[in-house]
Amino acid sequence: MSLRDNIIALSKKISSPEFRNKIVRFQRKCRLQWPRMGSVNFGDFYRVTPISPIFGIDRGFPIERYYIEKFLEEHCRDIKGRCLELGDAFYINKFGGDRVRKIDVLHYVEGNPDTTIVADLTCADHIPSDTFDCIILTQTLQMIYDMKAALRHLHRIIKPGGALLLTSHGISKIGRRLGRDDWGEYWHITTQSAERLFEETFPGADITVRSYGNVLSAMCALHGIVSEEIDQKELDNYDPDFEVIVTARVLKQ
Repeated sequence: MSLRDNIIALSKKISSPEFRNKIVRFQRKCRLQWPRMGSVNFGDFYRVTPISPIFGIDRGFPIERYYIEKFLEEHCRDIKGRCLELGDAFYINKFGGDRVRKIDVLHYVEGNPDTTIVADLTCADHIPSDTFDCIILTQTLQMIYDMKAALRHLHRIIKPGGALLLTSHGISKIGRRLGRDDWGEYWHITTQSAERLFEETFPGADITVRSYGNVLSAMCALHGIVSEEIDQKELDNYDPDFEVIVTARVLKQ
């Protein structure tokens, strides 16, 4: 746990809720905050619309993508053998290198020239079991209403010893809306819900779930401020209470 978490845990252990509430009321009454209440300078953030409504794609490299690629780079050695990616093979090509033997691309509908498998992951019985050494699933799980059905099929089609590298939105604007787009966005998961999901759908697997982000990067990501506009040290600062991107590395046993 962080120092802050330890202090909070210690406070809860040695003081009653009534005493803690009394301290907070005293702090508010005497204006013992910094910056003082009412004195925060919002600057360019004082607006009700985002600076970029398209995740900052018009400005540079989105913060979400910075975290996604940081995660994939950390686990690039899992990208090997026969690999599957959804939509296109961008990340397999970027991080797999000569470890990759065969590339498959899954798409929900026909018509994509790079697609080798057309399937709905919630009912993908026609994909053979134990097929892939690695599956990369970035920013897709939140678009699938029946997440558990999709994860069970992913578990089935990965080879024993193979890896699922998955990312999903934590704190984010809505990226897809059914009616406006071809599909909707139904969930924003947390590390806690991700752990439960994978424990239920990948029995016995080696599961590592974590998040990336902090209050600054969360605020900037919501506005579409991009990674080039923030110091890397600030981007890489980790605060478990601000989950901008949630990731999972799952090794099937």
